[in-house]
Amino acid sequence: MGITLAVTALAVASPAAAGSADVAALQVALYARGVYRGDVDGVRGPGTARAVARFQRRAGLAPDGLAGPRTRRALGRHGRHPYASRTLRRGRIGWDVAALQFRLAAHGFPSSTVDGGYGWHTVAAVMRFQRWAGLPADGVAGPATFRALAVAALPRVPFALSRPVRGIGIGDRFGPRGLRFHAGLDFPAPAGWRVRAAAAGRVVFAGWDPSGFGNLIVIAHGDGVRTRYAHLSRFLTRRGRHVVRGQVIGRVGMTGRATGPHLHFEALIRGANADPSLTLTG
Repeated sequence: MGITLAVTALAVASPAAAGSADVAALQVALYARGVYRGDVDGVRGPGTARAVARFQRRAGLAPDGLAGPRTRRALGRHGRHPYASRTLRRGRIGWDVAALQFRLAAHGFPSSTVDGGYGWHTVAAVMRFQRWAGLPADGVAGPATFRALAVAALPRVPFALSRPVRGIGIGDRFGPRGLRFHAGLDFPAPAGWRVRAAAAGRVVFAGWDPSGFGNLIVIAHGDGVRTRYAHLSRFLTRRGRHVVRGQVIGRVGMTGRATGPHLHFEALIRGANADPSLTLTG
């Protein structure tokens, strides 16, 4: 609790991976107090500094923009408990929970929202990570889970991926978006636009996904790598088919939870979401 967070501008190439979990926890605490509405991205920047100073003025503290011990105490339960200082389970609330959620998301296991509350969404994310790390999947974050997160490499697809939608720029990218974490890339395109396989592989799912993806295709590429193609309007392949790189497999749509026609594209390695843009070509 004695750590002071100086909030200054920091240029980073990939906020999804390079942000600080402690800064993200600070942003969550400020969000809970209604003084911050930016992305929970862990990036020290002027927006976070202004939010700290705004909160300090409200709390009767010197508005220096530094999240020191007095500011942390004034933030209440969202400012308490340094990361990995206690075992975390459902029902816990605190700085450490938000830091854990941010670390999980950066390692490919987003928990729906980074909000500092250990609800079922965090239990599920912890269990996914624990299975990935070869730990008992009990959904409780203790010393073994913290150690595994500390040494886990950030997931990266080990080969090049072709653009699944040609001639269209990327909309929402992989990374923080408000309190949520966007686990893929969005390609806004007209309904009916061609969707292509990003690499050769076998179609392991082609159907309706009730979680929000709508019409979804999943392709297995070997070495634990899979790609997902969501919100489709039409399937042009089926489960069990082998496809080649660039083959048209479906059409852009807006099925599931989508507010407009686009392709939501994800890459996963043994169940961990990786940033597809790091190896995207074409």
